[in-house]
Amino acid sequence: MNKISQKAKLGENVTVGDFTVIQDGVEIGDNVIIGNNVVIHQGSKIGSNIRIDDNTVIGKQPMKAVTSAVSDDKLQPPCEISDGCLIGANTVIYAGCKIGEKCLVADQASIRENVEIGDKTIIGRAVAVENHCSIGSYCKLETNVYITAYSEVEDHCFIAPGVTTSNDNFAGRSEERYDHFKGVTVKEGGRIGAGATILPGKVIEEDGFVAAGSVVTKDVESKKIVAGTPAKEFGNVPEDQLLENQ
Repeated sequence: MNKISQKAKLGENVTVGDFTVIQDGVEIGDNVIIGNNVVIHQGSKIGSNIRIDDNTVIGKQPMKAVTSAVSDDKLQPPCEISDGCLIGANTVIYAGCKIGEKCLVADQASIRENVEIGDKTIIGRAVAVENHCSIGSYCKLETNVYITAYSEVEDHCFIAPGVTTSNDNFAGRSEERYDHFKGVTVKEGGRIGAGATILPGKVIEEDGFVAAGSVVTKDVESKKIVAGTPAKEFGNVPEDQLLENQ
């Protein structure tokens, strides 16, 4: 049995699975497939030609822990998902999130409030994108990537499985930390290999490349490869791999 609000607007050819909840003010475009046990929260805007798989939650309002340093308790605007997206099973996409056209958000991913994602980007299985982040277009964030709050990933970036980013150089201690929170910045064409760790505030410049397993403690220069723990310059990105030559 479904619970679909009479104040929701559903377009043509919308298929809704069993035990799904669609709340007041939700707008859904044409040719949308919604799975079983899905919850679409109040006011969420879902475009056309979208698939949302089982047990997914769209437009959830955030929670604020008493000790949270980067969250607030403001009511967020409705979630917006643009045309042509595929949303996997058991994903949670918060209110205050905007997702561009033809993106794929894979199973078990979590995308927080105050996040914008460009067009044709892949958010892989079990990826977590925290609040106050920007992810560009044509990016790939692969399985189990963690993007910390206050991070920016520009267009055409590749982030391999198991990459971890951080935003707190004080590791949760001292009042001073509240003035210095900063995630990572990956500029256009930047790439990060599997299992790498990027420390707070570090910048990977255009076409920079971080080798697998590295720990990045300094900014990465444009078109340079860094490797190791701590990461050190290893060489130049091959010409045939530069974004301009793709």
